Amino acid sequence: MSIPTKTGHEIEQEPYYPSEDGEPMAETPIHVLAIMLLFQALQDFFRAKPDVYLASNMFWYWQEGNPEARRAPDVMVIPGVGQADRRSFFSWKENGAIPAVVFEVTSEKNWRENLWEKRELYEELGVKEYYLFDPEAAHLRPPLQGFRLGKRGYRALREAEDGSLTSQELGLRLAAEGRMLRLIDARTGERVLTREERVQTLEAEVARLRALLEKPKNGNPA
Repeated sequence: MSIPTKTGHEIEQEPYYPSEDGEPMAETPIHVLAIMLLFQALQDFFRAKPDVYLASNMFWYWQEGNPEARRAPDVMVIPGVGQADRRSFFSWKENGAIPAVVFEVTSEKNWRENLWEKRELYEELGVKEYYLFDPEAAHLRPPLQGFRLGKRGYRALREAEDGSLTSQELGLRLAAEGRMLRLIDARTGERVLTREERVQTLEAEVARLRALLEKPKNGNPA
């Protein structure tokens, strides 16, 4: 039995949605490291919340049928959609979900676009919070800037005395710390350690315990 097929104008071809554009992740190793450390810190902070999806340099498509309606934020946080593997994020396939928070790490090449064009776009699309971080502190003053969506669009977040910004969406304080963006648990005040810092902390604790075990009892030689 032959299978009926459509020909000519009866065939509606699905648009092609690329999952990559061939462009490098970031402009320099400085920016790559800043993005990587931020992404890992968010992964570690949200490890116990499997409904929160994190992505880095992944295409987000928000308009079905229009492959040009896309951006690939340096880091985006999308709550409520789960952590299933995805090659791209399609809002119409995710019950209309969009990122709640977007981060862009700025450089000499892109800081103007990040500060103006992308800010206007993310505001229009309804991204609740937008953050820009300049790891070189050469293009933005201050190097960390944040915006929260209100009834009249984005409003700039005010810095605390230590220069940090508070994210209501993430439950975190954000602080520029050299070339990295430090995350701080807003509830406990504890810093989210980098993975290297966690290893160093563990090694220091092991060394301390080993020294206690090797210490002679009552001050007498073993």
